[in-house]
This record gives sequence, C-alpha cells and structure tokens, in this order.
Amino acid sequence: MAKFATVQDYLASLPESQREIAGELLPLIEAALPGAGAVWQGHPVWSLGPAPGRSPVCYVKAYSTYVTFGFWRGQEIADPSGRLEPGARQMAGVKLRTPADIDAEAFSTWLHAARDLEGRTGD
Repeated sequence: MAKFATVQDYLASLPESQREIAGELLPLIEAALPGAGAVWQGHPVWSLGPAPGRSPVCYVKAYSTYVTFGFWRGQEIADPSGRLEPGARQMAGVKLRTPADIDAEAFSTWLHAARDLEGRTGD
C-alpha cells in the first residue's frame, strides 16, 4: 500500500473518476470539519480533538470501482434516505460511483450529526 503524506497526495493518486467524486466531497467535509483532515491507516480521515486521542469522525477511501464516504459512528446518524450502509462496530458509509451519487444536503446533514456525536464524546 502506498503511503501518502497529505489528504491532497492521496486524492492526487486516484484515477480521474474517483478524483471527481473526492473533489465534490472535500468542500462538504471541510465546511463541517475545517482543517481536521489527515491521512490515517492509508486514507483520509477527519477527526476532532488534539493528538493523541483524536476522535475520528469520517473518512474517504477509494476502492477499485467506488469511493466510500463513511462515519465512525454512522449507525447513530439519522438517515431517512436509507443510503448509509452499516459496517463494523458503529460505522456506516455510502458507496459512490459517480459525482451524481453525492447528495450535498444529506451529506452535510450527516457530517454535522457525526461531528456533534464526536463532540459529545466523554460528556
């Protein structure tokens, strides 16, 4: 697996179709979690809190035919659309095959909910 120093390095390594998807996602993520992105475990992750002990909120991970946009506590996020697919532990995410798969309003709502969940950790 290639190692990337920054989120931008990771995104630049993607095929054009996946870069387009990431290009649509990034402004939504940065609006909710400005400056919180870093490469962790080989792909971009946005977290809250100081290192060490940061609380991961969401991630973007490219696979051969899609890009996953996921949340560490995604199963706790209200999702009337039913698009968030449950994953391991409390995680959930959505598979994106084209930029048209991105619903900016729903994704922004999910991002704010995920950020708020992590912001309450330890309260």
